[in-house]
Amino acid sequence: MSERTTPVRPRHAASLVIHRRNGNRHEVVMGRRSDKARFKPGVYVFPGGMLETADFKARPATALHPAITPKVAVGNSHGRANALAMAAIRESMEECGLVAGVPGDVGPNPDPTWQAMRTLGLAPALDRLVYLGRAITPAVQPIRFHARFFAIDAEHTSGELGGSGELSDLRWVDIAEAQQLEVMFITQLILKTLQERLGGGEEKALFLSTRLGKRLIAWE
Repeated sequence: MSERTTPVRPRHAASLVIHRRNGNRHEVVMGRRSDKARFKPGVYVFPGGMLETADFKARPATALHPAITPKVAVGNSHGRANALAMAAIRESMEECGLVAGVPGDVGPNPDPTWQAMRTLGLAPALDRLVYLGRAITPAVQPIRFHARFFAIDAEHTSGELGGSGELSDLRWVDIAEAQQLEVMFITQLILKTLQERLGGGEEKALFLSTRLGKRLIAWE
């Protein structure tokens, strides 16, 4: 049996970094992946997952800021950029129970999470999201993602921390402490990027990729 020579095409994915201020600390929602997960088992992550067809169909209350679209690397497609943001919000509702929505109607949709949001009378306000960056899994990996990372202040969410059970040890974690958990390199970078933004730093977006086996970090 010959070895694969053509890299696996990365699948589009998105995560939502939900953060809050607690006294003089900033905290984020994180959970631990199952030890049986196919991709990066046992690590702590933000809620997130793959882009689905239903995410294009669901209607947001407001769109992403147009300036974000070029940074998301979707061929300047506002529709695809919005769908990725919608995927991040859907996954966060599924995995951690927090709903990033305002009064509105996402419209009829076959996806049960979007159906649940419609029942609540809520729709995502994408203009409340901040874009932190993206990362592409190295070409040598058998499972690859082109993941985008959005952030939202918890004051723009509702619900109780819970979710589907896909993530264990789901909790609020101090940003500084989060980097001491078992996390991926991209997670460390996103946490640092968020810290800088919350501290009034420049609104630049991270891009992590690899070339010839070396990690490349750029800003967009």
